[in-house]
Amino acid sequence: MQQIHTPEELKIGQGSYFSYALPPGWRVGEDGQFALTLVSADNKAITVMVGNAGLMSGYPAGRFIYEKLMALQPNGLTLSEPVRANPVKGFQEAWQFHVSYRLPGGRYVGEAVCHISNYYGGCVMAMTAAISEDTQWASYASWLPQVSRQIAATNGAAFGMRGIMQQNLQNSVAFGEAMKAYRSWSQKNWQEVTDERNRSVDRQNHQFRENLGAVNTWSNPYNSNTPIELSTQYQHYWIDQQGRILGTNDATANPNQGSTIEWKQLKRK
Repeated sequence: MQQIHTPEELKIGQGSYFSYALPPGWRVGEDGQFALTLVSADNKAITVMVGNAGLMSGYPAGRFIYEKLMALQPNGLTLSEPVRANPVKGFQEAWQFHVSYRLPGGRYVGEAVCHISNYYGGCVMAMTAAISEDTQWASYASWLPQVSRQIAATNGAAFGMRGIMQQNLQNSVAFGEAMKAYRSWSQKNWQEVTDERNRSVDRQNHQFRENLGAVNTWSNPYNSNTPIELSTQYQHYWIDQQGRILGTNDATANPNQGSTIEWKQLKRK
């Protein structure tokens, strides 16, 4: 009996200061007091949480995002205009930016969100970001940003300030939403893999049948829904409206010359 492998799901991991939702095949990059990064198996996608306490109130969100992303040493970093977003647990406000930059491996795009918690005389700011190589972003956009926002402080000293955004990720509603988004993407992706595998098998079977029977399959110009299988004896075939077929190996031959009947040349499928 053939074994069926189903798509894997997100798994909860625990670092020194943060818990996180880890996609299958991903690994932890940096794991410190101020930042945690998760990196895809091909090194072309990343999620980040990085933050600092003790910033002056009113510190620009765009400037904070820019400074943190510049730690990646990108070229041509650009940020969109900010859009208000929902903050992660423990923060009062958030601003979302679309980001783009270049690295030696290509162009990268994604989203970064600045989360802000104000207190008397200062604030705590944290960035969550989901970024991938631009040709892969369409596959990540529906779920990776939610995964990036599931990084949660479990040590009160995270960001250098005790008591910020501690939560039990296992029981959080947000983790459930990220899991749902990932599962939907994963199942769709898995179905596409299965469909393509089935199409591949169909193509192989079709080719095997052609080779075994010494036939080629041709498109019918009079009925596109009914392909025609003909002997490999001839390289060129013509058909008329009555379905009569002429075969030849002469590429210059044209039965329409001197004929009152319309002949159309068949094309290989």
